[in-house]
Amino acid sequence: MKLDSKLFDHLRVKPDENRLLRDSAPKCEWEGCDQPGLYPAPKGRGQEGQYHRFCLDHVREYNKGYNYFSGVPDEDVIAQQKADQTGNRPTWFVGVNAYGKGRRRGGARRTGHGYKFETADPFGLFGGNGPAGEPPGQARRPLKRLERKALRHLNLEDNATKQDIKARFKELVKRLHPDHNNGDRSSEDKLREVIQAYNYLRQAGLA
Repeated sequence: MKLDSKLFDHLRVKPDENRLLRDSAPKCEWEGCDQPGLYPAPKGRGQEGQYHRFCLDHVREYNKGYNYFSGVPDEDVIAQQKADQTGNRPTWFVGVNAYGKGRRRGGARRTGHGYKFETADPFGLFGGNGPAGEPPGQARRPLKRLERKALRHLNLEDNATKQDIKARFKELVKRLHPDHNNGDRSSEDKLREVIQAYNYLRQAGLA
């Protein structure tokens, strides 16, 4: 009786697991090899998910010469490597997709140092410029009493923009300054109020 027979492995307390594995594995596909093929090796391009079965020595030999891109032109290899970086999904510049093409604001603008990316921000959520160049939310927030009073010194309403304030300030200074009134100083007090109001609005970020 052969006590080391494989028939006894199913009855042993500690069976020869390696022999059981070898017996259940397919034969090595390397020509002339009769060892069990315990190790999978990919078949190649166009046969993804399919594998050869080799023994340890022959899978090592196979992997040394394996090249997934064998016979593929260099241009196709570069294109595949680039596509793999994004998971083979299409990419585009921000604002250059179908939505961005139909909008005047936003997209990628070519500059001397590469591309400068811009995006439309009509509600001022990202700190961009609002309508008429106003910082987002500043012209629309509730005005303080002194801010409203300063605007009245410039004969402006609450919804005046930065451009409106600067333009009115220049206009009033030109009109009230003595040099533009043949040396008449009767408007100096009013000019002083205009300058103080404008400086206050600048400190408040409204001008």
